[in-house]
Amino acid sequence: MRKLKLGSRSARRAAVLAVGLLMVSGLSATSADAAPSSANAAPELGVRFYPDGDGQCDGPTNPPERWVTAPDWTSTIRLDTDNRAGGCQLAFGIYDPSNTLAGLNVTYTWMVEPGSDETQCENEGPHTIPIKTFKTFGDSIRVDTDNRAGWCNLTFALSGRSDIRLDVQWYGDGGRDASGQCRGYIPQGGWDTVDETKSVTVGDDTDGRAGGCYLSLRLSRSF
Repeated sequence: MRKLKLGSRSARRAAVLAVGLLMVSGLSATSADAAPSSANAAPELGVRFYPDGDGQCDGPTNPPERWVTAPDWTSTIRLDTDNRAGGCQLAFGIYDPSNTLAGLNVTYTWMVEPGSDETQCENEGPHTIPIKTFKTFGDSIRVDTDNRAGWCNLTFALSGRSDIRLDVQWYGDGGRDASGQCRGYIPQGGWDTVDETKSVTVGDDTDGRAGGCYLSLRLSRSF
């Protein structure tokens, strides 16, 4: 009888252990099945924006890198460079883990307005927005417009896909032109659209006058 009793206790312990193992195995399988696949993830548009001097660069500067899933708008940034020391560093990137944007090319070109002081527009020229399966940014441009003559132009363009567009919001404080500092502005709530047939240029002329300029972008698919 003693052997039978010990055997029953051992059997009960073995049964409990088996149930526990089945429960753990089931949770593991469920977790694996529920894990999202990056192959099905939507593209994300990223903005890197931060000051390299006195605070003239308002917006998502902490952290300086922000990503948003298409077709949502990026966090709005505000450029208000003037005669205070320093300027703003600005760059863009596109994260495309599922390769849904294959063939697309997007650029941002930073150039001085003819006749202006070009030292306000550092790292001039065309720059490619990288479209990668990991999060990264293109070259930084430096915005340092102040009381020196003229301003800088930022042009967005895309090619390679006729079904993709990039919307650009650009306006001044209060939705207006901010006393002529935000050239090519559209009142707050509106936007201009970049596609394969059309680029969009905005001009930044913030200086010692009151006010600044707001920028936000949206990547979407046209149907």
